[in-house]
Amino acid sequence: MNATGSLPLTTFLIAVLAVWRVTHLLWGEDGPFDIFVRLRAIAGAGFFARLLDCFYCLSLWVSAPPAWMLAATWTGRLLVWLALSGGAILLERVTARQPPAPPALWREEPLEKEDRKETLNSCPVVESSVPRFVNKP
Repeated sequence: MNATGSLPLTTFLIAVLAVWRVTHLLWGEDGPFDIFVRLRAIAGAGFFARLLDCFYCLSLWVSAPPAWMLAATWTGRLLVWLALSGGAILLERVTARQPPAPPALWREEPLEKEDRKETLNSCPVVESSVPRFVNKP
């Protein structure tokens, strides 16, 4: 913090890089001598395992100590905490090697005309409340 109580941009950017680096190290890297692989194996399947599997969750925990050190007021700490985590998440999205998985495709065979009538008749919805769509040329 400087004399005016604001956080210099350079300090903030360095803190974002540090949070991203530590979070990425714990979340997705093996580390020297596979130390982080072993750490994730020791975590098992409990709370800490779920924490280490989620980059977003882990970035919140990793960004808490720097936010506490960088800001002087409770409001400032809360805002810096969320900003550091958000910055780390943005960096992760920008640097991710794999694009997100495409949405699942859903296909359904069209009903025969008789099946449609039977389905509509068995539906408890009042017929007047069913919207009618008309194709206009």
